[in-house]
Formats: sequence, C-alpha cells, structure tokens
Amino acid sequence: MNKETSPDITSVLKTGLSKSIASLVIKMAAAGFTYLMFVALSRAMGESAYGLFAVGFSLATMLSIGASMGQQTAILKYWPEENVANNPDKALNALKSGWALVLVAGIVLSLMLVLVAAVLGWINADMGAYAHLFTAALLILPMAAAEYGSSVLRAQGSVWTALVPRDIIWRILVPSMIWLLYLNGAQISGEMALLLTAALLSFAMLLQFIVGKRSGYINEISFSGLKTYLSERGKASRWFLIGTVVDSAALNVDIVLVGLFLASENSGIYFNAFRTAALMTLFMFAITLVIAPMVSKHYHADELPKAQAVTSLCTWAGFIFSVGIFVGFILFGDLILSLFGSTYADGKIVLILLSLGLLADAATGPTRIVMMMTGHERAYVAIFGGIMGAGFILQIFVIPTFGIVGAASVNAGSRIIAQSVISWWTYKNVGIDTSLLNVKGITGLLKPKT
Repeated sequence: MNKETSPDITSVLKTGLSKSIASLVIKMAAAGFTYLMFVALSRAMGESAYGLFAVGFSLATMLSIGASMGQQTAILKYWPEENVANNPDKALNALKSGWALVLVAGIVLSLMLVLVAAVLGWINADMGAYAHLFTAALLILPMAAAEYGSSVLRAQGSVWTALVPRDIIWRILVPSMIWLLYLNGAQISGEMALLLTAALLSFAMLLQFIVGKRSGYINEISFSGLKTYLSERGKASRWFLIGTVVDSAALNVDIVLVGLFLASENSGIYFNAFRTAALMTLFMFAITLVIAPMVSKHYHADELPKAQAVTSLCTWAGFIFSVGIFVGFILFGDLILSLFGSTYADGKIVLILLSLGLLADAATGPTRIVMMMTGHERAYVAIFGGIMGAGFILQIFVIPTFGIVGAASVNAGSRIIAQSVISWWTYKNVGIDTSLLNVKGITGLLKPKT
C-alpha cells in the first residue's frame, strides 16, 4: 500500500468538507421545514388524529426501507467501486437494476399492507379504524423512490439536486397545504394527512427526475440486466437490505410499539420527541451523505489513510454539533416540544433519554457507512441488528408497565451498547477508527496497515 502525502489527504478533506457544508445547509433547512411540517400537522389535526398519522408515517417509513431493497446503500458502494475498476457498464447496470428492484418491491409491500389493513378491518368489522394503514400504503413507494433516487445522484457527486426535492420542496409543500386546509375549516384526519404527504412527495420526486436529467445525471430504470446484477450482487444487496431495515427499525419500531400498547396520544408524544432528538445527528448525517462514496472509492483504491481522514473529520464535526444540540435540549427541551402543542412538553424526559442514545451515535462516528462501504454489511447486521433486536423484544415487556419513558430508556441503552461494539469491531477488522479517539486520522498521520 502506498502512503499518501499530506497534500493528497488535505485535498480529500477539502473536497469532503465543501460538499458536507452544502449538504449541511440543505439538511439544516430540511430540519426546520420538517419541524414546521409536524408542528402544522400536530396543531391542525388534534392529538388522536396526529397519533394515527405518526403510527402510519412511521410504519410507511420502515416498509419503504424494505422497498428500497438495500439499493440506496448498494449504489453508493458499487457506482464508485465499478468506475474505479474501469467498469462503467457494470456501474450503469447496478443503477438501472436498483430502480427495477425498488419499483417491484414498493408495489408488493404496498399491496401487502393494504391486505393486512383489510384483514384487520374485516376481523374487527370496522374498516374505518384502519384507514390510516390503507393510506400509509400509498406512501411506501414514493418514500422508497425518494431514498434511492437521492442515493443515485449522490453517488454521481450531486448534492443540491439529490437533496433539495425531498428535503426542501416536499417539506415546504406539506405544511403549506395542511395549514391552508386548516384555515379553511377542513377536518384533517390521519389518513388525509398521509394521503397528502404521499401525493406531494411524488410530485417532488418528479421534479427531481426532470432536473437531474437536464443537469446530465444518469437516472434510468431497466429490467434487462437485473438477472446479471442479482447473480453478481444479489447476496450483498440482501445484506444491505437487512442492514437498512435494521436502521429504520431502530428509529421507528418504538413508535409502532407505543401505538400498539398505549393510547394514540402517547404515539404523538414519542414521535415528536424522537424527531426532535434526531436533530442531534443532523450534521453527522449530512456529512455521511457525502463521505459514503468517498470511503468506498478510497478503500477499494487501497488508499486507507484517505478513507480514515474523511471518517475522522465526519466524527469530530458531527460530535461537536451533537453536543451543542444536546445542551440545548437539556435547557429548553420542554419549550421546543411545546411548539407541537402544550401537552407535548411532557415529553422532555423522553427527549433527553433518546438524545443520550443518539449522542453515542455521534461519538462513535459513521461506523455503519464504513462497514457497508468496505464489504462488512453482514457483520453490521449481526452485531447492530442483534443488539437492537434484543432491545425491541425487551420493549414489548417494558412499554405496558413503564410507558414511553421505558421505551426511551431501552432504546437509548441498546443504542449505546450497539454503537460501541460496532465501532470497536470496525477498528479491529477494517483498520479504520470511526470513534473520537482517532484525532490523527484527520491530519493523515495514521500509519497505513499492510
């Protein structure tokens, strides 16, 4: 392995940082508009209807990750990897086949949710009670397409076109339409809100496709090379899928379980607390969007110091940002949550508990992306998924007795343990230290392993 010079690594860091700042600007704006979206929904719908929306939205989010078939991660790895290896045809086939898989899986999962809702409605002789599940099914494919479409463009180096349609346009349109309906006296139910979000997200994705084409980015679908792609990459894609499902479950299963065992109003409180806590990971997530293809490129090009450099930059920048937000939650958490309505301020303790778990995410860095981009997706699923899965099972027994505080406590504890273990595993087996401990990685002083 050749040792890269300091100027080489500095150039890599500047490239990663400049794109990360652009990504951060978009994600910060998105965070504000997301808050506006949920605040508008909460105040316009009432606690019960908003709780049903929260359950339907969280369920659709989890299923959309399944519908993405792991391709949003696969394309970030295979596009730069195949192009570095001078295999542009394989890179293109991965992109087109990924779209084919997303389309088929999105339709299948949507129909399955409709069937489940119909069966539940028939058993309980009340179809209306499950209307939010029927409309949640309509949100699955647009969400999956938005996730994969963004990854396709990011793999090609795009930031603005990849992120703006879903993160900005959609999040402006939804609260604007909700508030307009509210001011005109409309009774906004959970199913109406879900239907509106699905329609507006589809519109935003159509705009992304048009702008991407005009900007020269490749974004096509084809079934002709799907068999070849599955034979070559199918096994790894399955692990990417399982990994992303585990990630989504870690962010959404709690809300569904709370909705199952407690009153719908509790789902709304927990949902808002979790969405608020997620602001801590905003910068980390923004940088991760950029460094994923960079880590894949440098790792597979046998440039480990460069991969370490961008990883260390991500960890430290994300952690500093997260600590600042965490302090804000401790001081003003109740005031922030009260934006959704006065009753939601009671979720401050839940917010703090969930934030502690996400602070562990920031301290251990982009371990998930590093494991996925370096071909260790199976180990990620086994370790992270196993620990978080045990936490889900524990929550089934904890939630009925201890409510949303119990759910948050289990989530935080599981996440701290899981993140610590996978960070240690990555350092030992990949050779990249994703934690705060590796300051030297930023300056490129880490000696490459042979």
